[in-house]
Amino acid sequence: MPRSTTPRVLQVTGLLAIAGLVATGCAKNKTDSAPAGATKVSVELDDNGCHVSPDSVAAGPVTFTVKNTKADKVSEAELLRNDIIMGEKENLSPGLSGTFSLHLNGGKYQVYCPNAKTEKTAFTVTGASGAPSQDPKVKADLDQAVGGYRSYVVTEVDKLVPATKKFTDAVRAGDIAKAKQAFAPARYYYEEVEPVAESFGNLDPDIDARVNDVTDQSKWTGFHRLEKALWQDKSLTGTAPTADKLDADVAKLKSLVAKTSYQPAQLANGATDLLNEVASSKITGEEDRYSHTDLSDFEANVVGGEKAFDLLKPALTRIDPTLAKTVTQQYASVLGALEPYKKGSGYVDYSTVGNDKRRVLTQKVDGLAEPLSQVAAKVNS
Repeated sequence: MPRSTTPRVLQVTGLLAIAGLVATGCAKNKTDSAPAGATKVSVELDDNGCHVSPDSVAAGPVTFTVKNTKADKVSEAELLRNDIIMGEKENLSPGLSGTFSLHLNGGKYQVYCPNAKTEKTAFTVTGASGAPSQDPKVKADLDQAVGGYRSYVVTEVDKLVPATKKFTDAVRAGDIAKAKQAFAPARYYYEEVEPVAESFGNLDPDIDARVNDVTDQSKWTGFHRLEKALWQDKSLTGTAPTADKLDADVAKLKSLVAKTSYQPAQLANGATDLLNEVASSKITGEEDRYSHTDLSDFEANVVGGEKAFDLLKPALTRIDPTLAKTVTQQYASVLGALEPYKKGSGYVDYSTVGNDKRRVLTQKVDGLAEPLSQVAAKVNS
């Protein structure tokens, strides 16, 4: 999800809740269980900033509980190190709370609350690197999981580069029909790994911002700027520089993911973030408002999250086999719910899917969100 300069999520959530289409499992009004031995940190959000307690902890497993106490302009908190997002909780309207868990090494961090009066608050982790004290078999499974996920991200971004080029070449050629055909397939690879892209500061907004994410539309770039030109403006005049920049931003993403490593809780948090993406922008139809190709993005988010979970499943099965089985079943249920809407190699126009059917999709997402939210804590102990 792009780093918004406006409280977009709160606005949309409020509107869609009236229609009963917002998935609720991704941001719950309760505290998730923390791993045994984890240090607990409270982050309360209001419009002035993030209030973190304690603001210094020892290295090791840490569970952050983020609560929006009364913020109208702030809906998320991110833990940053060297301006890279380590973990986050978003889409928290007033009164809601949620958690994320990480294994933190010693060093200086910041808790970032976009749109607050004071956006960044210092957070310190003391002591040497705290390696998890896990069963050797679990540790081996988790080591294999993070290595596998790194390979997966690199591979999918490798596919994103030529798929985007096919799209932007059509844009530069002024071929509207061909560009429309290439739009959703290119975005698919991005949507599979979007939480990774989000961790690189402004790169995600440059690639994926929507019109209400930007304050100056003359600086609006990325897929959705071109989507608007194709489907609403019906003209590609003057869009070549945007196509060029999209190619450059995707190439930058490719170089960054090649140097990025992960920890097990980040895989679980990423899977949750992808499901949150489905809940907050795909089911609502906000994401692809001009092309109505939301269901392709929906599938990509779920498939990307399921890949992260599948890599964690051997370790999770040793830790909590019941939870591993439940999450597996719920992923199958969500993907099965998309089947009726497949058309050719893609999906039907999402504007043809009525609210009653969207509510069914919402219920499936909620059914997965609850057990999935417990995985990070399990693999972070």
